[in-house]
Amino acid sequence: MRDDDLTVGYVAKRCGVKVSTLHFYEQKGLITSWRNQGNQRRYHRETLRRVSVIKAAQKVGVSLDSIKNALADLPDNRTPTTEDWQELATKWQDELNARINYLQNLRDSLSGCIGCGCLSMKNCPIYNDQDKLATEGAGPVILEKKSRMA
Repeated sequence: MRDDDLTVGYVAKRCGVKVSTLHFYEQKGLITSWRNQGNQRRYHRETLRRVSVIKAAQKVGVSLDSIKNALADLPDNRTPTTEDWQELATKWQDELNARINYLQNLRDSLSGCIGCGCLSMKNCPIYNDQDKLATEGAGPVILEKKSRMA
């Protein structure tokens, strides 16, 4: 097997993903393959690093759309280098910090409410009697407010 002639099974095994995951990544435009004379899917060796970057970004909570946009900014759709990864990580820090803040507020709100044992509908910060919070926006408005204030 040549360096630029990796099978889908080899890439899947080497990267620790299912073959269907590679097909999904390809469908989403995150990776590319080519076909050999027998019409079998083949990958360039750089795909191993690209899949690893995708997995690492997903593991910390970066969305596939954000990953795709970041990878699309690389010249000639190349595989990210160490320097590229540092730039990508820096770009994602604000997004990740906002997510961490939101999750901390959610954790604190839920444990405070459930932790007291009362489950009071009058005192619960999540309860929304008569949908009064609809005028303030969609979704979990109270939790969103707390996230913005922190």
